[in-house]
Amino acid sequence: MKQELSDLLDLLDLEQIEVNMFRGVSPAEGWQRVYGGQVIGQALVAASRTVEDQSRIAHSLHGYFLRPGDTKIPIVYSVDRIRDGNSFNTRRVVAIQRGKAIFSMSVSFQVIEDGPHHQMDMPAVNAPEDCRTESEIRADYIDQIPEEYRASFTRPRPIEMRFQDAINDFNPDPMPPHQNVWIRAIDTMPDDIRLNQCLLAYASDMTLMDTALRPHGIGWTETNFQGASLDHSMWFHAPFKTDEWLLYSQDSPYSGGARGFNRGSFFTRDGKLIASATQEGLMRLHTPQA
Repeated sequence: MKQELSDLLDLLDLEQIEVNMFRGVSPAEGWQRVYGGQVIGQALVAASRTVEDQSRIAHSLHGYFLRPGDTKIPIVYSVDRIRDGNSFNTRRVVAIQRGKAIFSMSVSFQVIEDGPHHQMDMPAVNAPEDCRTESEIRADYIDQIPEEYRASFTRPRPIEMRFQDAINDFNPDPMPPHQNVWIRAIDTMPDDIRLNQCLLAYASDMTLMDTALRPHGIGWTETNFQGASLDHSMWFHAPFKTDEWLLYSQDSPYSGGARGFNRGSFFTRDGKLIASATQEGLMRLHTPQA
């Protein structure tokens, strides 16, 4: 397995330190706060470890980001086994640093069942082979990336992304509030459904908040802009493999009140809807100091 993906799976492989308690760490990548997708993915791992019946998999999660996470110290995940029913298991996970909650999430697990089925159609988009890679896009504006961000933005990643409508993250032009991104793990993933769910939860936060910024031409590194994920929800509709191309189709119906709302749908290459996500994020513009 390629090293970048192996490192990410190691990041998701939490250490159990007590009954219903787990410890995770953050990669040393120079960021000031913990990446939100990491906390979501690790919290889902912690919750899954307390559901012994492997035939039960997560069907929904709902999380709130409470405080910025510190990348320099471990995160402790405390799981509350709220209910174990005949068909569903419910868990509540609290991520803790320095004795304070930084993230809270509820997760529901269900046995795999049959039932009436319908789904929305996948949008008409270019195939991943016809979309630009991250490295190709970055090469267009490498000179505009500040030195302190260049290493992070150009390093090899465990999840490959192909963009249909790319944007310059450091000098963006206003664009419509939607985007389509193909994603997949860079190497073969185990067949474990739960592990693939945790990896998709990790990936779901990579571009979703960016969708609300597009109409405003705002870049993450602008000195008068303050942005952060506030909450994040996911629904897992059907089993999938993250080493196969998945289309992450995203839109932002609304922004206002210093918040931006975003939606995302994950489709397999043949058009099967396998997961959905929503997120609201902080979008605060500060008045420049004279």
